[in-house]
Amino acid sequence: MELSNKVAYLKGLMEGLKIDDSTNEGKIIMLMSDILEEMAEAIEDIAEEVDQTVDLVDALDEDLGELEEDYYELDEDEDDECDCDFCDDDEEMYECICPSCGDRIMIGENIIADGSMDCPNCGEKLEFDFDEDDDQ
Repeated sequence: MELSNKVAYLKGLMEGLKIDDSTNEGKIIMLMSDILEEMAEAIEDIAEEVDQTVDLVDALDEDLGELEEDYYELDEDEDDECDCDFCDDDEEMYECICPSCGDRIMIGENIIADGSMDCPNCGEKLEFDFDEDDDQ
């Protein structure tokens, strides 16, 4: 049963009780039933708008997913791999934390082999000095 139907049923019960609206108590009860009726209508209007909005968002999400697949040529089976020009898919990646800003940076073996790089967050020069004989 919808909310407005429940409020209408309640108002019918109140009329059956023949509440005297000339008394203070009767005036309050009648006013409360009118307020309940307005609230029920407002809630049902909001619920209908929410349903329409959810349908619209779902449609937009599907359309955006199709656009992403077309634009990025992604398959759902593909892993989230980096397609940037700086990464080599076969290259092993390492995490580095900048001692100045604390930013976490993913770096590849080629950057480590270069010996240094600038932090993309703060610009601090990061130097890498690893002896190839160390297993750490």
